[in-house]
This record gives sequence, C-alpha cells and structure tokens, in this order.
Amino acid sequence: MRTTMICRAAAVALLAALGLAGAQAGPAAADTSWTVRTAANDFGSDRQNYGYTIDPGGQVTDGLVVDNPGTAPLRLAVYAADAFTAGNGRLDLVARETKPAAVGAWVHPARPEVTVPPGGSAEVPFTVTLPQDAAPGEYMGGIVTSLAGAGEADGTGAGGRLGIRIRLRVGGALKPGLSVEDPRVRYSGSPLGKGDATVTYTIRNTGNAILAARQTVSVSGPFGGSGVPAGRIGDSPQLLPGDTWKVSVPVHGVAPLLRLTGTINLVPLLTDASNSVAPLAAVETTADTWTAPWALPLLLAALCVVAALVLRRRRRHS
Repeated sequence: MRTTMICRAAAVALLAALGLAGAQAGPAAADTSWTVRTAANDFGSDRQNYGYTIDPGGQVTDGLVVDNPGTAPLRLAVYAADAFTAGNGRLDLVARETKPAAVGAWVHPARPEVTVPPGGSAEVPFTVTLPQDAAPGEYMGGIVTSLAGAGEADGTGAGGRLGIRIRLRVGGALKPGLSVEDPRVRYSGSPLGKGDATVTYTIRNTGNAILAARQTVSVSGPFGGSGVPAGRIGDSPQLLPGDTWKVSVPVHGVAPLLRLTGTINLVPLLTDASNSVAPLAAVETTADTWTAPWALPLLLAALCVVAALVLRRRRRHS
C-alpha cells in the first residue's frame, strides 16, 4: 500500500477516501442521504476522526452520530473495517465481507443496525477492545454506515457508505522502518548522445508505524562519475505497516557510460499526534545496468583492437 500520526493535507485526502465528514467512501459509491460525525464526549467535540492509544487488553468507549436530513426513516447497517493503501495512494476501507484482522475485529458497535428518524439523528455507541496479545504499533480502520440490506459485493453498498477513520496506537515499542525492493535501472538512447534512464523500485513498510517516504533518485556512470539527479519526486503516500508502493522515476540527459548505477535514497517520515513530521535515518539502495546489450562486447572488441595494434608495433620494432 502507495502522502498519513498524519499531516493536514494527507488527512483531507484520507477524509475523502474513507467518507469522513459526509463524503463518499469506496469506488463508484452512489449518493448518500445521511451524514456521520463523532459523538461529543470526554474525547472532545467536533473531531474529524477517532484516535486512541490503548495498551494490549485495554478498552475504550466512544460513539458515532448519524444525521438524517431526509423526509423518511433511514435504516443503516453499522460495522467496523480495516484500512489499506489503495492504488491511488489514498487509504481506503476493505469491503464488509472481508474478514477483519485488526481495527475491524477490535471495534464493536453496540448494535449492528440503526434506524434514524426523518430530520433527526441517532447515536451508536461502540467499544474498542484489544486482545492481550495485540502487537504494538499503529493501525488504521474505520467505523462505517451503509444502507441496511444493500448488496455489498463491491464493498460500497447500493446507496454508498459513510465512515469515520479510526487511528489506533497499541502500546509498546514503536519500530518504524522502510525498505527498497526490486530496484532496477533501464536505459534508452543512442550510444553517440545522451538518453533517458528509468529507475523503478518498490517501497515496503517493514516496521509497525505508519510512514511516508521522501525520495531522491540519481543515475551515475562507473565509479560514481557524471551523476545525473532525477527531477523532484513527491513524497510517497502514507503506508500502513506491511503495505507496498511501486515507484517509477525518469532520469533525463544520461550519458551512455557503458555501465550505469541508479541510487535510491528514502527518508522515512513519521507524523506524530500533533501533526509534527520527524525525518528518520535514510535508507539507500543501488541498482546497475549496461547502457545497451552490445556495450560490453563493443568494449571487448575495442580492447582487442588496441591489443592487436600494440602487438603489431612491437613486431615492427623487433
């Protein structure tokens, strides 16, 4: 999964992805006729989403409020779901029928359905209960509403679904980490002029914290000479633990120096509860390629010609 604790801009994108604050959640969701908001309680009022830090075996209670501005009663299903990093880089919620593994399994609405009177609202309490063996780290999910009885084969429901994000920190050591997998370099261009290289790789969140990555890429010749940096690369999206994000970076104006090395540098970005972003130790990986399939044979042929000329000169002087 592949830019969110989460900075303000990323939070806005996530609200849209999860249907927070009344937006639609899920692809191709139909228009909804209700809105959802967090309940006002000891956790605060007018919250954009839910955020908890709970030790294994702990429990908290909160609430979801559903508003029905329509003229007819509205019957809605209420359930929890895990989050994942979608292909567009936003965090989304899995379909209802997907078996939950974390937040979706730990969040329990007080009732599976709620009927909201026309022009009225209804509050649905829920509890977050962690098992004793819950692994430390950060988790993302949401509490979701959808039309009761609507088909959810595509995870959206016939009338759409609305939810509010739940960001959960399970007490214990936080061990953020990113890795670069399958780095590759490809080159295209003439042997007589400069061409373009493409550096591809996959970022994997190997730790237990939600992270983004600041990325820089460059391509250089043998022994690090004639290095060419790529243009500005945007930060990766926030990746949940275990998620991956594929990246392809063009590098222009690269000379065909027989063997090229692509260097990938990632700086993990950890966002805390106050939306402060802390850069962590960088991760660097390289990948190599020949500028053309015939580059090595051409070099060997050139060496053979030079050797033949030297041998011929020696024979003349002997």
